[in-house]
Amino acid sequence: MKETRRATEQIIRILREADTGLRTEGICRRRSISSQSFYRWKSKYGGMDLKEAQRLRDLEKENTELNESGRGQELIID
Repeated sequence: MKETRRATEQIIRILREADTGLRTEGICRRRSISSQSFYRWKSKYGGMDLKEAQRLRDLEKENTELNESGRGQELIID
């Protein structure tokens, strides 16, 4: 899995800046991100607070671990 440059908490802080009324272009320029990244983050983390984002990250990590542990196993149906 690709390593991200920003933590989930940082992403949510950036999105909260846009909620205060700052322009998206200015936020992207100041944070050195593309507008595409900003809108992708907004669609994924838009209405979340930090606690919900932490829960999402934990679930994604658990899902990845379960998928990796189950790769060698086959489903046997009688």
